[in-house]
Amino acid sequence: MQLAFYAPLKAADHPVPSGDRAMARALIAALEFGGAQVTLASDLRSRDGAGDAAVQQRLFDTAKAEVARLIPQGRRENWAAWITYHNYYKAPDLIGPAVAKALNIPYLLIESTRARKRLTGPWARFAQAAEDASNAADVIFYLTQRDAQTLERDKTQGQTLIHLRPFLARQSLPAMSLQDGPMLSVGMLRSGDKLASYRIIAETLHHLPTGTWALDIAGDGSARPDVEALMAPFGNAVRFLGQLDAADLETVYGRASLLFWPGVNEAFGLAYLEAQATGLPIVAQERPGVCDVLAPGNYPHPEDGITPMSLRLQALLAVPSLRTALGERARSHVASHHLLPTAAATLRGGLAKAGVTL
Repeated sequence: MQLAFYAPLKAADHPVPSGDRAMARALIAALEFGGAQVTLASDLRSRDGAGDAAVQQRLFDTAKAEVARLIPQGRRENWAAWITYHNYYKAPDLIGPAVAKALNIPYLLIESTRARKRLTGPWARFAQAAEDASNAADVIFYLTQRDAQTLERDKTQGQTLIHLRPFLARQSLPAMSLQDGPMLSVGMLRSGDKLASYRIIAETLHHLPTGTWALDIAGDGSARPDVEALMAPFGNAVRFLGQLDAADLETVYGRASLLFWPGVNEAFGLAYLEAQATGLPIVAQERPGVCDVLAPGNYPHPEDGITPMSLRLQALLAVPSLRTALGERARSHVASHHLLPTAAATLRGGLAKAGVTL
């Protein structure tokens, strides 16, 4: 069974690593695990981050040419369905609905968000295109409960919504963490929400007793000087590991004591799943999206401030048995809900709802 797959924000074979690219690759792995053959239909990146009408028009024109190219390819390869990952107002799917309609095949979306408030303003045309794609979908898989709310509110007649939990592209858990190393933070070093999380981390560290902790930071990016400045007061207690590949990152998880990442405006955060899979307890704030991947537990609300996180860190660092208990609970949660076989079964069920049997 041949399926066309497209990721308008960032293609699965894009050279720059990111959570979005990792999720696209995981989705392809899950579809193939379920018995499909997957074609990367296009590498057109439709993102307009600035609300630039000229950029949007250029992307509409490029997409039109892509549609003309892909329709004959889809006929030759006998595509059974088109699947698009991550359709939203800054990077809408400008290709899939037209190709699927021309080929008379089901059109499915994974992680599509609706933003009616963007139908006016600089992204109005792109927001409408994202809405049109959502309206055209036979099945929409949502990853978080936050996305489900607007998808349910605005779904079209006969459209099916299915909860696909964020997942790791692996069939089994990695080795259990030793939980006796430094704390760990994993996140790109860039401005905006990531830098906001690092500011919260730095503020929290000021509340920890000196000499009782160490922190490794895995990640890199243009805001590294800003993060280094935030961490400068802590001297050698904070170490920057840079950008790590998957194998090196798994090694780092394996020697850490816990993962500390507040999660400001994270869609969900693959690092939470990766860390929990190794048995690391998590110190994070209870935020939409983040809660969809964390094992059940008590996580402080952002409005509670820094104190609850600092107290949680001190308790976990002081009591190894508590780290172990929470880590085992986290591993069990990931094993039950967030691995490849579960995701493959969910995707297979959604395709069946659209009339495609793998």
